[in-house]
Amino acid sequence: MRHPVQGDATLGGRDADAAAAAPSAWAVCANALTCRRAARAVIETLDLRIAPGQLVGVFGSNGSGKTTLLQTLAGILPVGGGQLELLGEDPAQARTRVGYVAQSVPEGAYGRVAVASFVGAAWEGERWGLGLRGASRRNQALQQALRSVDALHLAARPMAGLSGGERQRVCIAQALINPVRLLLLDEPLSNLDPRSQQSVLLLVNRLCRDEGLTVLLTAHDINPLLPVMDQVLYLAGKRGRMGTVDEVVNAESLSALYGLPMSVARHDGYMFIHPTHGFMPEVSPHCGHAHNSGSAP
Repeated sequence: MRHPVQGDATLGGRDADAAAAAPSAWAVCANALTCRRAARAVIETLDLRIAPGQLVGVFGSNGSGKTTLLQTLAGILPVGGGQLELLGEDPAQARTRVGYVAQSVPEGAYGRVAVASFVGAAWEGERWGLGLRGASRRNQALQQALRSVDALHLAARPMAGLSGGERQRVCIAQALINPVRLLLLDEPLSNLDPRSQQSVLLLVNRLCRDEGLTVLLTAHDINPLLPVMDQVLYLAGKRGRMGTVDEVVNAESLSALYGLPMSVARHDGYMFIHPTHGFMPEVSPHCGHAHNSGSAP
């Protein structure tokens, strides 16, 4: 991991000391946070302390609340209870500095839209109209966003003609066209081949390391993220547990979250999460996460 975290279950070491001295330094600070989808509480009493520049992997089976959490942090869903502070501010004030990349878009939604138009459409999205005086600034921001994800050469290409990995880079560029400091990525590795997954993870890792962005990234399989993430947030049974991989992804911690005996096996640098006493239908035995066809909160 880039910055090994030890001690406290939320954050340890030098970063924790600095953040404790200045509470507003937390990129994400949540106390007893409840996340709801309609009237249903999906996550309850979740505490989070995430320092700037950290890459946090968010895991859990389908329905555990990964997407609901990201959409709550992004302001798409209202806070369902508890307290939430982002980048030292109320979420409503911080929203222009929070970027979000959704898990998927409807089939055919891109059409023949060019990459440059797709990315540029998000420029100052909270304002009405573009205005001629803003065109130069918008173009500069567009160029910088594409450059930051190594996609400047794709500017004239149609979105529908991109590979999965290229499209994911462009979607991240769209989230970065405004000066965001917190980036929320919902299943960015989904449906990508291993080479494209590694390329996206190297990009996200570089954004954290070089740009100081804080990134929360949801995924089904923990293994691709092991070399790059600083912390793990594991969701199950409306609860969450956060810390280093060793602190969270172990039999005792996961058993408490799932409410049944869980085991964690390691082999050749890979982790395998599975129920201790046989098959659990909603959880895939090869990686500990669901892969059914239903939609997940």
